[in-house]
Amino acid sequence: MNSSLEFEKLLEPIQIGPMKLRNRIVMPPMVTNYAAADGAVTERFKAYHQARAKGGVGLIIVEATYVHPSGKGFQNQVGIYKDELISGLRELTETVHKYGAKIAVQLYHAGRQTTSKVTGMKVVAPSPIPCPVKQEMPKELSVDEIKELVEAFGQAARRAKEAGFDAIEIHGAHGYLLNQFLSPYSNKRTDEYGGSFENRIRFPLEVVRRVREEVGGDFPIIYRMSAEEYVPGGLTIEDTKIFAQKLVEAGVNALHISGGVYESSAMIIQPAAIPQGCFVENAAAIKKAINSKIPVIVVGRIKDPLMAEQIIREGKADLVSIGRALLADPDLPRKVSEGKIQEIRKCIGCNQGCIDRLFQDLDITCIANALTGHETEFDIENPAEEKKKVLIVGGGPGGLEAARVAALRGHEVVLYEKQTDLGGQMLIAAVPPYKGEINDLANYLINQVEKSGIAIVKGKEADIKTIQEVKPDVVILATGSEPIIPEIPGANQKNVVTAHDVLKNAVIVGKKVVIIGGGLVGCETAEFLADQDKEVTVVEMLDDIAMDVGALTRVLLLNRMAEKKITVLTKSKVREISGDKVIMESKSGTQEITGIDTVVMAVGSKPKNDLLKSIEEENIPVYAIGDCVKPRKFIDAIHEGFRIAYNL
Repeated sequence: MNSSLEFEKLLEPIQIGPMKLRNRIVMPPMVTNYAAADGAVTERFKAYHQARAKGGVGLIIVEATYVHPSGKGFQNQVGIYKDELISGLRELTETVHKYGAKIAVQLYHAGRQTTSKVTGMKVVAPSPIPCPVKQEMPKELSVDEIKELVEAFGQAARRAKEAGFDAIEIHGAHGYLLNQFLSPYSNKRTDEYGGSFENRIRFPLEVVRRVREEVGGDFPIIYRMSAEEYVPGGLTIEDTKIFAQKLVEAGVNALHISGGVYESSAMIIQPAAIPQGCFVENAAAIKKAINSKIPVIVVGRIKDPLMAEQIIREGKADLVSIGRALLADPDLPRKVSEGKIQEIRKCIGCNQGCIDRLFQDLDITCIANALTGHETEFDIENPAEEKKKVLIVGGGPGGLEAARVAALRGHEVVLYEKQTDLGGQMLIAAVPPYKGEINDLANYLINQVEKSGIAIVKGKEADIKTIQEVKPDVVILATGSEPIIPEIPGANQKNVVTAHDVLKNAVIVGKKVVIIGGGLVGCETAEFLADQDKEVTVVEMLDDIAMDVGALTRVLLLNRMAEKKITVLTKSKVREISGDKVIMESKSGTQEITGIDTVVMAVGSKPKNDLLKSIEEENIPVYAIGDCVKPRKFIDAIHEGFRIAYNL
């Protein structure tokens, strides 16, 4: 089928008020931490948006942009709270307009979902109730202070128009200030701004009206809302359908449907365990409630263009927000329009590079795309000045990315992988429940390497003789890591296996299983086995389990482990494995688990870098990347592979 017909609806132009978009793909606001400390636009911030505009997106909505210093949520978030910031914002809009995209700015105030460490002042909210995540007691806003914040939104809207934005989005979702006023979960006021539904919608509607006064009648206003909060006593779809009608009456030009608050933040930035398109039915319900009077935009782990097309075709929404998928591949819209669907580098919902970093107050990037946030540092289109013969040892994530980039830069590349398949530990990592999308990343890297003319040798381990035969100018060592077998008496018994072997289906696992090690690998293996009706106990010497897992993914994983009745013993150290017994030491003394069929080791990995020293002795330049330096995450291996190969 012709791609333009296959994606006819997705690629069709649409109006939001007077603004015409070239297609129905929206880049939703995602905080980057790329701005200056005072909220000013930086070169990095512009380059990041330029790449997405160039990639063909219809509308870019710039990240949550704080309208008042008390509303700042992250250290290097972009601001719009003073006139001095207009010139930088104007440079941003001009950059994006050069490539035919439209650009809106999201006006926001964090309310209680920030800290005084970030704002430098007292945290404020509708009521003196701390956010369960941020846990800082906020000051209750007085009526005068509420009026001041309404004015702050109005002045921010004026600045946005002066800076050349095509539209404004008001952030009324995700548990931030406007959402806090709307929701009985966070608003316990007894004055005209709390209590009844009419009182709780007062502040958001005052903001909408004040913004409209500043921008005039012919300027598009989008309102972003959490259709459900997913917390006890929070907003439900029934509440927000009525609120949506009020927003239409107030003159809003489009609604942007999301979900969640910080306490249910896995629903804001959904990990891979949450289904793709999780808010589509809510968007459809709101679209029906407003009689399709204005366009509805839907977000929520939409990464597949076919799903996006289907959502619009079925009339469930008018536009589709594709967020993290544009971090992974800024050129996604262009590839859709050119029919190059197989070339899209997909988001895998891992959150390692984006929200996991943001919640540590770091700048965001993407596991799959080392260029995200580093657009000014690398010119991947430009060939290397000196062409080299590059030998890459290891076809896992780091080795594949290094091979891909070295080939793009014009080097002659030879890749050795001792297994018969490329992919390395990605193939194992994709096995546990909800991890299958890792295969998307593995397949992308393998396809890119296979089609780039690289000499690939599989099923043969490279040794020093190989290196002497290949005669490379440079070697990149990406040999990964191997499981640690701790020195526990009985660890060499036949019924003791590694988590890797379990996930590779290389061993038979009995009914009653003890897993030693409660990190990511141990917990995921536990869930994998529990799904096969095994009786699983996880033993961890630290105070808690899954401490190496990103916050949002971890919450869901721990909930599932509890549901699947996986026993967890923390602060317990295994002393001995003896036949069908595991003997442990904990604060309460010695404990035994008996009747065990299989013991699974998941206590970590150690680097496999035996080749390094002998290559150095040959006086060949060699770079070690990924786990063979120190076992870490895929993001470290892929980004190191990218950088080393780029700089050869």
